Amino acid sequence: MTSIVFMGTPQFAAPILESLIKEKYQVLAVVTQPDRKVGRKHVLTASPVKQVAVAHGIEVLQPEKIGGSPEMQRVIDLQPDLIVTAAFGQFLPTKLLKAAKIGAINVHGSLLPKYRGGAPVQYSIINGEAETGITIIYMVKKMDAGDMLAQRAIPIEKTDDTGTMFEKLSVVGRDLLLETLPKLINGELTATPQAEEQVTFAPNIQPEQEELDFFNQTAAQIDDQVRGMRPAPIAYAVLDGKRTKFWDVTPLDETVDQAAGQVVRKTKHALVLAAANGTALAINELQPAGKPKMTITDFLNGAADKFATGEQVINK
Repeated sequence: MTSIVFMGTPQFAAPILESLIKEKYQVLAVVTQPDRKVGRKHVLTASPVKQVAVAHGIEVLQPEKIGGSPEMQRVIDLQPDLIVTAAFGQFLPTKLLKAAKIGAINVHGSLLPKYRGGAPVQYSIINGEAETGITIIYMVKKMDAGDMLAQRAIPIEKTDDTGTMFEKLSVVGRDLLLETLPKLINGELTATPQAEEQVTFAPNIQPEQEELDFFNQTAAQIDDQVRGMRPAPIAYAVLDGKRTKFWDVTPLDETVDQAAGQVVRKTKHALVLAAANGTALAINELQPAGKPKMTITDFLNGAADKFATGEQVINK
């Protein structure tokens, strides 16, 4: 029986771990991030991967930093055939990677060499890509730079956001890993180096990237950013002088004369704003600072005398 140490943290990785257990691989231990406080009540919560491991009675290791930790030495001492990672969230030292007898591999959420880094799904949506996918690679010290063992693409629909894509990619990653492992274990795979000239990066999203730019982004680009930031951290703009989160918008197939950031039209149930290059988008759901998320109808009910056509409501 092939032995594995699995390393992962979020919900994306949980079904992948479940599949390894179901397929009777010997999961010696699971390494995941420490429990974190979640929600307004700051409830200390185990990661989805830890929850799976605990349910199956598997040893759980939770180093704050894996490098040089007792948990790293524990993995080395276990002498696994494979180390499998999926959204673990930390760099792995070379000494740890070499502990796997067959190899250390990663289930990465992009079509490498595009979007190396911690936020590949977000960038794929924000940049308006038509597809993304899963790449299974050997792990090396350089971030997401290892040779590729397998790859599978799936389309990004205009109804998708980061949340839905993570759900889809988790299934793709699970299935592709289960197809790849027997070939890897039996020595039937030839790894393919990544084309360095095609490399792009997807570093973790920074707070300044959350702000929408109606003056330089078209309606379609704003929609891509809104979906790429959903369900977290949620894109925002300064609307009517207040920082407001934009949960859902719809780019419209029309050209408008109003300047970017101005009201194109308003009804009881609709608010259409102008963006760059004469484009327009309907606002469907938003969340003013200090208030819950609401439909545009509910929002406009509290703003009966505002948002006249041509009014500048998005501030730079």
